[in-house]
Amino acid sequence: MADIMATIAANYKTVGMTVPTKTPYVAVDKTLYEGSWTGKYPDQKTFKISISDVQGFRAKVQYQSGGTTKFQEVLIKDNMFRFGDTKFTLTARNTALIKNVVTDPATGSTYLDQAYAKRS
Repeated sequence: MADIMATIAANYKTVGMTVPTKTPYVAVDKTLYEGSWTGKYPDQKTFKISISDVQGFRAKVQYQSGGTTKFQEVLIKDNMFRFGDTKFTLTARNTALIKNVVTDPATGSTYLDQAYAKRS
């Protein structure tokens, strides 16, 4: 019974991060997204996001921060997309808000890193 409750609790946390929308996927202006985006988290850790091959509402994304590198194909909807534990939200031309869920390896607790990225 404890295993079932742990699974439900873990799933509840994951599902709670997703806000459903009723808007359809539509083609985006690739000039707003493609390129290299860089920023710095409050702890001074830098990151770089490379967005390429935007076609319709699909794109290829590479995220680099510290020793972490993620590569994923994403779907863009409502000026945002998710890849792994990271969310990219276009807030203005050449500016995006990056939210990254980080798990502390020592304690297992999670926290949210937020920073703005600028396109170069």
